Amino acid sequence: MEYEHSGRNTIKRRDFLKGLCAGAIASVIPLPLRAGRAKRPNVVVILSDDQGWGDLGVHGNINLQTPNIDSIAADGAIFDRFYVCPVCAPTRAEFLTGRYHPRGGVRGVTTGAERLNLDEKTIGDTFKAAGYATGAFGKWHNGTQYPYHPNGRGFDEYYGFCSGHWGHYFSPILEHNGKFVRGKGFIIDDLTEHAMEFIEQNSKGPFFCYVPFNTPHSPMQAPERFYKKFAGVELKMKNRDPKPQEFAKTRAALAMCENIDWNVGRVLKKLDELKLADDTIVIYFSDNGPNGIRWNDGMKGRKGSTDEGGVRVPCLVRWPGHIKAGTKIPQIAGAIDLLPTLAEMCGVAVVGDKPLDGISIKGLLTQTAKNWPDRMIFSHQKGRVSVRTQRYRLDYNGRLFDMKTDPGQYRDIAGAKPEIAAKLSKAVARWKKEVLPQTADDRPFPVGYPEFPSTILPARDGAPTGNVRRSARAPNCSYFTNWIDADDRMTWDIEVATAGKYRAVAYYTCPKADIGSTIELSFKANRVRAKVNEAHDPPLVGAESDRVSRGSESLVKDFRPLDMGVLRLNKGRGKLSLRAVDVPGKQVMDVWVIILTLQ
Repeated sequence: MEYEHSGRNTIKRRDFLKGLCAGAIASVIPLPLRAGRAKRPNVVVILSDDQGWGDLGVHGNINLQTPNIDSIAADGAIFDRFYVCPVCAPTRAEFLTGRYHPRGGVRGVTTGAERLNLDEKTIGDTFKAAGYATGAFGKWHNGTQYPYHPNGRGFDEYYGFCSGHWGHYFSPILEHNGKFVRGKGFIIDDLTEHAMEFIEQNSKGPFFCYVPFNTPHSPMQAPERFYKKFAGVELKMKNRDPKPQEFAKTRAALAMCENIDWNVGRVLKKLDELKLADDTIVIYFSDNGPNGIRWNDGMKGRKGSTDEGGVRVPCLVRWPGHIKAGTKIPQIAGAIDLLPTLAEMCGVAVVGDKPLDGISIKGLLTQTAKNWPDRMIFSHQKGRVSVRTQRYRLDYNGRLFDMKTDPGQYRDIAGAKPEIAAKLSKAVARWKKEVLPQTADDRPFPVGYPEFPSTILPARDGAPTGNVRRSARAPNCSYFTNWIDADDRMTWDIEVATAGKYRAVAYYTCPKADIGSTIELSFKANRVRAKVNEAHDPPLVGAESDRVSRGSESLVKDFRPLDMGVLRLNKGRGKLSLRAVDVPGKQVMDVWVIILTLQ
């Protein structure tokens, strides 16, 4: 499999994006604003994946050391009660839009449910419209195909992967502005390297740099120099119920967190070297509670839960000269607040006409807010909704907890506080009626945009029929396998925006004994056929780097492109179908992605 190598000095805006963006910016930014753009602060937002509130030294965990992340709090502000969603994609959507995730169509974490509706405007759109250079480096998880792709959501530069999780973290296949590339080294180190290149190349400012890391999400892989500190070590701090705690997984997670901390230190050092630290807002937060049973200050719940432990995460903010060092913020806040907050702090207008659920918390950060009102922050997962006020949490079963006197949620006081329970129950009912989707998800995957001519259709977004199955239970980084019969099918529900000729490429593997199948890709009345003439049977990789046995993530392998020729696609919606005309061996081939490129 041939890939464009992704080393240093490769970050360049694509020519088509440069032209597109230049015209858009010139049309919306007043001349005085462009002239004064360097006076605006830069922004760096670092988002970790599955890191719980308790996975930092600054929160009291002595199992690990996170001095660089902790320094953001020491030099700036730390939120005591900051809330996100129970799982990954919804939190990312709320950060991007300042709106609760169901409003934007984000209903899950894979097979298209993670996509952010195209009529939503993002924080990337807002800062790009204000003249900022915008870049994202890491796990996107809000849509793969353009215009769901980050390059279509306000980010000029993108390096990472768009899926919800990845199967291997050492020199993996990633993408750079829509093209596959080979990563270099451990994925978090590599993402950081590209983010620092972006910062350096745009050091004249202003820039908006979004760095959504993908650890300590499983598979539990960490470089040896970080893991060896924790291998076999007795952990001093354990979960409130240590019996089910998987200590090997906890050790791996802690090693991954220390690797994150090292990379955060690299970013902070780069800002110092470029003399940008005083002119840059730095935010660090996580996307949900811990992905395992480990120390989390006695909170109830973890990733996937709408209880406190599933949605309360770290949030640290630094802006020298504007946020007083050592500021501690007791008021509740959440990911929905970051867009309006950063827009106000940077003096830019929020793009879009949809009302935000979040509010600017600049006054809390700068300690200028007076008489801050109580508010409600809602948490949702698969129809289960809980609500948090400054003092109380009503869980999805209607149980009420006084979080001041009972932070572990042990005692239901709904009977003792019926008025509060009734008030919050009514608020949850209103929220469900207003925010939760009332219809099924019926969005096809878009194909055919001249400004982004190649469309990646991964197995994750397709539907197998017959004998075909996924390589793992979780679709995110899976591929199609067990294609053994001419009646088997793989289909993708697509909508073609531009009629025309498309080069069709299937990424495949096939052992030598099974070559010779003829495959057909069709859309409506048009079809193209190709023969699998070359064997390609690479080994599965990933397990050798796992510190503990993986759960639902697929192992991975290198897939080879098979050029199927040119397929005519008419405009409109339909099923893109892949089948075999004949199967001379025991199988046809394994399939990772189909790529359609407008000619």
